[in-house]
Amino acid sequence: MTINALDRRIIAATTGGLPLTPAPFAEVASWLGVPEQTVIDRMAAMLDTGVIRRVAIAPNHYALGMTANGMSVWDVDNARAIELGAQVGAFEFVSHCYLRPRADGWPYNLFAMIHGHNRDEVEILRAQIAALLGPACRASDILYSTRILKKTGLRLTEGGQ
Repeated sequence: MTINALDRRIIAATTGGLPLTPAPFAEVASWLGVPEQTVIDRMAAMLDTGVIRRVAIAPNHYALGMTANGMSVWDVDNARAIELGAQVGAFEFVSHCYLRPRADGWPYNLFAMIHGHNRDEVEILRAQIAALLGPACRASDILYSTRILKKTGLRLTEGGQ
């Protein structure tokens, strides 16, 4: 799907989230000078075509006390990486899961972000991933966050890039 100028305006207006009002789509529509149903229809079309993945609440895990955040990294057999990555990504405690090419000196190809109240909790969750991966995993590690430097979603510039 090619997105049009209105789609880009809707995306730009909502990149910081929908307004916390009883009628968020009506408020976005008023910002853009279009009918509420137009915003609803365009967002539904963008959802259907995958331009936007979902409309959902994104809780602040730090505010919820989930201050131990670890990017677990796994050296998984390439022949099984897609299948196993989908299973790892299905765990409720995994917020992000990526398959990436191995880099020079970096043997890991599967990445899964785990959040917990403390590192012990994260390590228990990490053990669940290790059990799932079993012998298809040759090595693993975990990189804990020490502070947030930037955390935002995708932002479109004025030119739509």
